[in-house]
This record gives sequence, C-alpha cells and structure tokens, in this order.
Amino acid sequence: MSVTLVTILKDSEYRLSQFENTSYIAELENKIVIKTDKTGKQICYLPCLIRKKDIKVTPEEIVRQLYLSKLVREYGYPTDRIQVEYPVKFGREVKRADIVILDKDRPTVPYIIVELKKPKLKDGKEQLKSYCNATGAPIGVWTNGSQISYYNRKDPNYFEDITNIPKASERLSDILKDRWNIDDLIKKDKLVNERKSLKDLILEMEDEVLANAGVDVFEEVFKLIFTKLYDEMESGRKKDRFLEFRNYGDTETELKEKLQNLFNEAKRKWAGVFTEESKLELTPSHLSVCVSSLQDVKLFNSNLEVVDEAFEYLINKTSKGEKGQYFTPRYVIDMCIRMLNPTEEETMIDTASGSCGFPVHTIFYVWQKILEKKGLKKSHLFTLEKKPEECTDYVQSKVFAIDFDEKAVRVARTLNLIAGDGQTNVLHLNTLDYERWDEKINDEKWQDAYMSGWTKLRKLRRDPKSNQDFNFDILMANPPFAGDIKESRILAKYELGKNKDGKDQTKVGRDILFIERNLDFLKPGGRMAIVLPQGRFNNSSDKYIRDYIADRCRILAVVGLHGNVFKPHTGTKTSVLFVQKWDELLCPKVDDYNIFFATMQKPSKDNSGDKIYLKETDGNGNLKYKLDSHGHLIVDHDLFNHDGLTQDGIAEAFAEFAKKEGLSFF
Repeated sequence: MSVTLVTILKDSEYRLSQFENTSYIAELENKIVIKTDKTGKQICYLPCLIRKKDIKVTPEEIVRQLYLSKLVREYGYPTDRIQVEYPVKFGREVKRADIVILDKDRPTVPYIIVELKKPKLKDGKEQLKSYCNATGAPIGVWTNGSQISYYNRKDPNYFEDITNIPKASERLSDILKDRWNIDDLIKKDKLVNERKSLKDLILEMEDEVLANAGVDVFEEVFKLIFTKLYDEMESGRKKDRFLEFRNYGDTETELKEKLQNLFNEAKRKWAGVFTEESKLELTPSHLSVCVSSLQDVKLFNSNLEVVDEAFEYLINKTSKGEKGQYFTPRYVIDMCIRMLNPTEEETMIDTASGSCGFPVHTIFYVWQKILEKKGLKKSHLFTLEKKPEECTDYVQSKVFAIDFDEKAVRVARTLNLIAGDGQTNVLHLNTLDYERWDEKINDEKWQDAYMSGWTKLRKLRRDPKSNQDFNFDILMANPPFAGDIKESRILAKYELGKNKDGKDQTKVGRDILFIERNLDFLKPGGRMAIVLPQGRFNNSSDKYIRDYIADRCRILAVVGLHGNVFKPHTGTKTSVLFVQKWDELLCPKVDDYNIFFATMQKPSKDNSGDKIYLKETDGNGNLKYKLDSHGHLIVDHDLFNHDGLTQDGIAEAFAEFAKKEGLSFF
C-alpha cells in the first residue's frame, strides 16, 4: 500500500507548496514504512534525519522532515548543528522547540529556531518569539509548509522580517547588506514565495508595532505604500537602479532619513495626495520594523490588485463601513466593464468611486485594446512601465471619478496618478449636493489638489453655467446604500425626492437619489452599470423608481450577485442594473424589447468573506492554486472567462445577447 503525503495532510492546516519544485516529497514518500500495532492497526512511520529513528507520521512531522532536508541540502547546515524537540525553559516549565540550529562558535547556544507546531501565523509567531526571547536566538522561522516567515530578533524584542535565513557559510549581515534591483524583487517577491497578502502583512505590523505607536495607522501605512510605489516605479524604469525602500544594514536613524527623502521625492512626483509639510511620523525603531515587513513585497504587477486590497482593508477599518459604502470586488467590476465595452474615444465617470475600482479597471480594459491594436503584449509589470502615448492620453482626458470621502479620494488619486503617469481627474466632491460644488471649487486648498481635473470635468457640462447635467458616454458606480438623505434642500432638487403620488418626502435612500443623479451625468445614448440592493428590483413600494428608470432608459440587463459578494462587510443581496439612455440614433425608444437576466451561481467568497480561489491538480495528483499568466490567483466565479483559463460566464452571454439585439456598443 503506497501512502501519499497529500492524503495525510488533507484535513490539516499544513501544506506542501513550499517544497513543490524539489525532489524532497517523492524521497520522503519512498521512506514511509507501515507497521502493525498489537491491535492490528496499521500505522505509518518515517525515519527522522536528525534523531536517526522511526517517528510516527503526523502532518507536523512531514513538514519538519521536509524542512530538515532543505536545511541540510540547500542551506548546508551539518546535522550535528541541528536538534529537534529542543528543550526551552520558562521558569519551571519546559517547552520543546521544533527545530533548533546551534551557533557555529558556541555549540550549546541556539542560533536559529524553527516553529511549525502552530500552523497559524499569528499563533506560530507568538510561540516563536517566546522561544527566541527565552534563548536569545537572533533568528526565527515559522512555516506550515505553505507559508513561511523569517525574522531577525532585535532589541528591545522587535522582530523584523528578513528575506531568508543565512546559509551555513554566511552571516546574517550578508543577507541584510544584499543590494536589490527590481528584478531581484520580482524573483523574491514575498507575496508569491510566502503566499501572503499585503493585508496579512499590515495586520502583522499592527500587532507588532502600529497598535502602540501612537500614530494614525491609515496615514502612516499609506505613506509607506506611497513611498514604496514610487521607489519601485523609479527602479522599474531604470533597471540598474538599486531599490531604496530597503534596510541595507542602516542604523535606524539613517534609515528614517533615507525614507523621508524618498517620501519627499514621491510627494513631488505625485502632487496633491499629501501636503508639502507631511512627514513620516513613526519613530525610527517602529519604522525599521515596518520597512522590513514591506521591503520584500512587489506592489506593482499587471493589475494593481495587491495595493487595492490593502487600501480596501485600511479604508474600511477607518471610515467606509459606517457610511455603507463598500468596495466592489474586482471581478464584479470586470464583468460590468466587459458588458458595457468602453472604447478609448468614450468618456467614463464613477460618481461614488471609493478607491476607484471602476475607473482603474476601465483604464486597464481600454489599454489592453490599445496594445492589441498596436500588436503589443501586456507585460507582468504593466502598471509600472511607460505606456504608449494613447494610454496616458486616455487616462488624462477621458476618465473621471468623484467621492465625498477624502481618504478614499486620496487612495484613488494615488492609483490614478500611477496609471496616468502623474495626472488624474479624481475629485473630492459630494455627488448628490451639486448645488454646493462652487463653494468647494472656490476654496484655494481644494484648487491646489483638484483644479486640473475640474477644468476638464466642467467642459463636459451640458450647460456651461450648471453642475447638474453632463455628457458622459459611460457611468459605473456602486453608490452607498446605508443612510437616508433628509435635507429638504437636497431632496427638492430630485424628482425621486417625491413619492409615487408626487408628494415631497422627508427622507429618501441615498442609492435612490444616486439613480437619478447618475442619469443626469449621461448624455442621450449613454450607458450605465449601477449596483443596487435587490429590493429596488422587486419591492412593490419601489415600483415608482422602476417606472422612472424605464421612462428614461432602455433596461439592458439585471445581474443578481451572490449574497457573499460583499462579505465580510455586509450580507445585503445586491444586483447590477445595466441601462442605456434613450436616443434617436444610438438607442431609439421602443415600448417592447428583450432584457438580459442572469444570476451568479458561484459564491466567489466563503461565508466569512474570504475569496475562494480556483485550484487544479498538478502532474503528481496534488491540488494547487491555479495562477494566471501574471502569477495572480484566480477567484472562482462565473461572471466572465478569465484570460481563456476559465469557462465563459455572464459577460460573454450578454455580449452574444447584445449583438443579437443590435445594441450600439457591440
């Protein structure tokens, strides 16, 4: 009977992905022996590389033996320097560290401690820290066979991330002083090699230092990400430049000074996100820990999703949720864009933009078309490189966004400044209260940040003296659902401020006013995708809203989203409404027409709100994550075909419908 390691690990929290491209797994499987105990039960055993005896097979033991092979064969540590189940004293209590490598010159002193008993990072790191503190070991490793983390213990008890552990022939300082360029970062990217997300790292930094640092966590992490994006971009465009957002063995004070200078350069390049006076507020020692956590992460990739996810977490933590405005998952955005099919000649706006998912992904979609037309391929670091002129022209003259939350606007501006190579049309305004825009626009501070975008936006007004109606080709938005608008001054401006009998209402759902306001932004023949609570489509009391929409537009499609899509923030059931404004040429008014209806079948997230990723079986029968051509995980949904790697979905079915119906934009 042959036993595979995958079957033994199946229901545990341990995995083998760290050892996938080695011969270690097959070698270990060949060494498994099966013994029968007194009761006749068959039990699997493995020979231990260090203890030189057979040990009962457990998920933890499998990962330990594989990692021991790695320490001996790849790092060159002799077996006489390695001990397992090493006793660590805590007063009278003795605990046992999984693997300990002893110091070369002091053979009784632990040098590196490896923890794998606790397969969850947070628990494992706590256990590891306690062992390092109790023994004075300067280096710690935690792994569960899938993720791995390396730490350097610094006084006073700060644990800084390091890129790797030294080989037997190296010193720790050799690793710290190693200079990196952008290609090194791509090769050693922590998110790929350690299977972590930027959000995981921010959570770790919060646990480690940020929670007690006495600073605004959002602001300080935002500054660090902003600075690192700039550093990567500079090195991406000058391949021989060494990255500066790294600790090359600098003192904490030297590191802070270097980072502050880099932050100042980034502020000059991407003006209007931070004030000229703003500086890094973290103490040198706190900053050093944060830099070590982030320095091995590649923020730029082909779709900016890494940064996006981190900002979503930060903004939700500080402000978004209270206002009922949640970030739209990127796969829902991509479905909407595929269904509205924008072109580089068309103008596009998001009137409740959050971190700008709809505009940024519209940019990517149109860029792809521009590249295809020029016969160019989208590279792995597409967002970082200089683009053809048409790409930046499109961002700078056709794409707009508005949001009333200043933090979200600053994040959105950062992402757009990168896309537009230093220019953006993201504005901090209250979409619904357009009468008061002039007060904002006359404010000098506001002008410093937003004037160039406003100059372009006002050219799209239908009446040069009014901020009510615009001439946009496309609008996509996920307006906030929570909270009613109660100000009679605002309600009086809207037809939907009145009830079905035409009487003034005292309060109206924010999303209802957004429907009317968004239609004001569209020119005749313009098209819109808007995320709405499911109730708007089937509550009998909302019939007057549906009549209002049908009177002004052709309803193109309604796509029901799964209840898990907006988790963990909310379980509200939502649908996306697609419409095109009536127009003699582009969308002539008819009384009877077909509407496309679809419902998402795959949840895409579990009940806790964590994304469900696609998996596939490799040549050895092991289940592993399926990656796209840029190395990104693929969410398991049925909204569209992901780069030809998944089946056609709702967006492709709609495209067929649109062609059959003769819609103007397909």
